[in-house]
Amino acid sequence: MGDHEAERDAFAERAFDSALGYFDVLSTYLGLRLGMYAALAEHGPVTSSELAERAGVAERYAREWLEQQATRGILLADLTGGPSARFSLPPGHAEVLLDRDSLSYLGAGIRQLMSLRTVVDQVAEAFRTGAGVPYAAYGAESANGQGFTNRPLFLTTLPNEWLPAIPQVHARLGADPPARVADVGCGSGWSSIAIATAYPRVSVDGFDPDDFSVQQARQNAEEAGVGDRVRFHAEGAAALEGSIDFATAFECIHDMARPVEVLGSVRRALTPEGVMLVVDERTRESFTGEPDDLEAYFYGWSLFDCLPTGMADPPSVGTGTVMRSATLAGYALEAGFGGFEVLPIEHETFRLYLLRA
Repeated sequence: MGDHEAERDAFAERAFDSALGYFDVLSTYLGLRLGMYAALAEHGPVTSSELAERAGVAERYAREWLEQQATRGILLADLTGGPSARFSLPPGHAEVLLDRDSLSYLGAGIRQLMSLRTVVDQVAEAFRTGAGVPYAAYGAESANGQGFTNRPLFLTTLPNEWLPAIPQVHARLGADPPARVADVGCGSGWSSIAIATAYPRVSVDGFDPDDFSVQQARQNAEEAGVGDRVRFHAEGAAALEGSIDFATAFECIHDMARPVEVLGSVRRALTPEGVMLVVDERTRESFTGEPDDLEAYFYGWSLFDCLPTGMADPPSVGTGTVMRSATLAGYALEAGFGGFEVLPIEHETFRLYLLRA
């Protein structure tokens, strides 16, 4: 077999694997949306008839879904106990799909992926025109998917590992007078809630221009018992007033049309000793042209979500998800920050930056 044929066959196999992955996303979304995974996790091994009754779906469709899931190794099938196969959801798979407190939780990410189906035509048009796609076009499923995907990280890793590893920040958040924190691009509020919960003296103002996300954030804060110290504003961080001791921006700078304006507003509001924590994707330092699954995953979100939404509010710098460290450093310098540091905190997906006033 020549080089051409080997190359052809390898790529054909890759395309087939991608098609299987696409069906995985679609069928997993069905299982989440229709409560079939939840029924499996609650009731244990079930037949198709039992699943149909407990999830409120038609038996014939339940059977087809169960068998498809077994062929993909998502469910286990037992054909030894009688005329009807019994299907079960392994505990590890249940954690990934259903446990919203687990750092391995991906159920919300599946839902967010499926939100892209509503904007493909608009993204294609944006490619032709150079315009963008409004964030609101992605709908509640996208906003909720993003919020619940990062929720475990915000409620566990952020207060228990990241903030204590930054001595200046950890000390100020626990000291008097009570620190004032600004959470830029707060989304559904879990980062703000985590900071207020871990540091009972602080007050947090979360800023996000998406009305739906802010409504969710307010509800989440009340349910978490920190509604008296956490306020959310349905506007950008340019609305910052007064002085702040600490600012954060989690996975949002790359979405902004004019990040220098936002960073400049934060810089002017910070006290002389204040700092800003920026957490964004752990990209390579430069584009290498080499295959890289994590980088490709970032580019996927950039193509269909982050770049189009960032381009929807011209004039836009068009950053996209794959924001290199040097790009952020340039934004920070232009915004007036005097110091820029890549923190020595390791994470497989995110990189942490500290911007000093």
